[in-house]
Amino acid sequence: MDRRRFLKTATIGSIGLSLPALDPLSSLAATDRPDLVAAKGPSPEKLVRSAVEALGGINRFISKGDVVVVKPNIAWDRTPEQAGCTNPEVVASVVRLCFEAGAKTVKVFDRPVNDPRRCYVQSGIEAAAKAAGADVYHTDDRKFKEMEINGLALKSWPLYAEIFEADKVINVPIAKHHGLAKLTLSMKNWMGMMGGSRRVIHQKLDESLVDLAMKAKPCLTVLDAVRILIANGPQGGDLKDVKRMDTVIAGVDQVAVDSYGATLFGMKGSDLGYVRIAAEHKFGVMDLNRLRIRKIQM
Repeated sequence: MDRRRFLKTATIGSIGLSLPALDPLSSLAATDRPDLVAAKGPSPEKLVRSAVEALGGINRFISKGDVVVVKPNIAWDRTPEQAGCTNPEVVASVVRLCFEAGAKTVKVFDRPVNDPRRCYVQSGIEAAAKAAGADVYHTDDRKFKEMEINGLALKSWPLYAEIFEADKVINVPIAKHHGLAKLTLSMKNWMGMMGGSRRVIHQKLDESLVDLAMKAKPCLTVLDAVRILIANGPQGGDLKDVKRMDTVIAGVDQVAVDSYGATLFGMKGSDLGYVRIAAEHKFGVMDLNRLRIRKIQM
């Protein structure tokens, strides 16, 4: 079943939640394949490639002719050194892998908080992704469509249609501090596909983030922790708040990725409301002891 048909036929009840399998590609899974990969080293390009290869290779996720959306965090008018947005080398590496797998088109976009023109340029993502062959553009207000979610907090919301029209979606967030959610990792990155006034969901932020992550259904998540923002997030700005980790975490299960990402900040997945709620509703695995985790030192 292709992604378009899957998204049309899969339903998510409110509290009952009829959930999809954790790995939509589980039929391809090898018995010795890790659930999660954490690669550490000085080259973002090599980190991405090594992590994805350890998961089974990019061809496990992307097929020839696919239209792929690569969704980074481009929310802020910040340079890569300030760690407010996804590292541009990580984004470009994911784009290149998609084309190597035979992708027809790779689209890169986000709905920034600051001026989109400055965010795309200052982050370095526009130049890096374009150089890798991606179509990089700003979101178009006309493409936000009201969609049913039927989740824990969100029943419907205007979401960016191109996310759901693509054959495959890869989530490429950055790991950083967040004043309200504690941390912004992979699940919170889906706020970038929302139209309308996103502040409304702050009243039930954790539940809303679970709803958005379930609706998005990425085939792969690549968490950028080359530099992490350890304070004054999500925007940051002061280099004193940035910690160099030289790490990339990759996996299919967004809950597991975020639970592991929390450890980079001296926290546990259970310290994050949205991770805990998602695990309680069996959307993913929070307990790292239940996962096969492969660590790669470059």
